[in-house]
Amino acid sequence: MADTLKKEFWDRLEDIRAGMLSADGAPAVPMSHYSDDDGGPIWFITAKGTDLAKTATLPTPSQYIVCCPHESLYARIDGTLTAVTDAETLDEIWNGIASTWFEDGKQDEDVQLLRFDPREAEVWATGGSLNFMYEVAKSKMTGDKPDLGDHGTIRF
Repeated sequence: MADTLKKEFWDRLEDIRAGMLSADGAPAVPMSHYSDDDGGPIWFITAKGTDLAKTATLPTPSQYIVCCPHESLYARIDGTLTAVTDAETLDEIWNGIASTWFEDGKQDEDVQLLRFDPREAEVWATGGSLNFMYEVAKSKMTGDKPDLGDHGTIRF
């Protein structure tokens, strides 16, 4: 089940636009992430003056929270956040949304790339709100516990 849940996690995460990112010493803030369904690091673009960027000058224990009813994915992801310079990755993930925050585009001196290396995640991958209502109604009729989807801890 862990491998299936891990694949489901990456597939759904790729279609989600944002979550809440925190780091040791930096409070949680909404951030857009960049990932692919093959796994690996999760990337963020921020400004050098943010609490996250200042905290992550060295690898820092961090947490990313995703709550997306549309993709039926809820996850608490623990890992390490590091501020990095990686022009190739920045080129790959740069987009119109990121450019609205930086006057000089990706060449702006204030652009800071953050690399989040996930270590472990507690994941809930549900069947969505209609499935939830069906399962609750079915459990009332049968007395069985509702099947609300997959839940488990995955390690990276």
